[in-house]
Amino acid sequence: MPELPDVTLYVEALDARVVGQPLLECVILSPFVLRSFDPPLSSVAGRIVRGVQRMGKRIVLELDDEHFIVIHLMIAGRLRWTPATSRKRAPTKFTLAELRFPNGTVVFTEAGSQRRASIHLVNGRENLAPFERGGLEVLDASEAEFAERLRSENHTMKRALTDPRLFSGIGNTYSDEILHRARLSPMKLTSRLSEDEVTRLFPATVATLVDWTTRLREELQGEFPDKVTAFHEGMAVHGRYNQPCPDCGAPVQRIRYKSNETNYCARCQTEGRLLADRGLSRLLKEDWPRSLDEL
Repeated sequence: MPELPDVTLYVEALDARVVGQPLLECVILSPFVLRSFDPPLSSVAGRIVRGVQRMGKRIVLELDDEHFIVIHLMIAGRLRWTPATSRKRAPTKFTLAELRFPNGTVVFTEAGSQRRASIHLVNGRENLAPFERGGLEVLDASEAEFAERLRSENHTMKRALTDPRLFSGIGNTYSDEILHRARLSPMKLTSRLSEDEVTRLFPATVATLVDWTTRLREELQGEFPDKVTAFHEGMAVHGRYNQPCPDCGAPVQRIRYKSNETNYCARCQTEGRLLADRGLSRLLKEDWPRSLDEL
């Protein structure tokens, strides 16, 4: 799922291309993507885009008279930009919707067949409230605010960072990178964090989000982010199972559950202990290695 750095780049790219432009039409190509019925689809046609903003992991286009288009990419949703002068067309097999402007088209696609991505049309700023999950915007927060939110509920570190009610815009990818930078176990409970660990975690969170936003922005060089992915060259642990940790050289470990996995370095984050994988550790039982040395 695109997270804060990725969504920020989408917002910046859209801002540069569609703000000040009239939305000629919003064409729905998949009946499942539009999740609202009031206001009607026809109500946004012809309205000028006045701004683009990020709301958690959602993208919000503000149009005239407090009309809004709320886009949630979920896991496999992506945006593409086709200039009006281009003859290339996005593959219709994966296209959910098109937002057509005089200077080009925003193409909303989703790979796979689960159809989780969505569009909501909203009339009235107050009606945006249901889409705001309440998560703290870490880049706008103080360390004290961060610590208070972190300890407001007792969860594992991984779950706390990825809970949109607690923190805004952080998901599976960047939580792995944050915890590696902070040298913290993804399974450590927030109630057991020391002051020193919180002090390490806050700047690690800010630095990870800022560094990757800057890095991805520089890679784009003003182009539209057409190839958003959860895996990037240069990441420390995410998506790097069994590859050497860039800091200590130990093989990166993982915990797999459902469709996600957590990546971590046992030497840097868990004092050499291997965290139980719900599937493999149950299968191996007593043969499950408890440490890097046993492994």
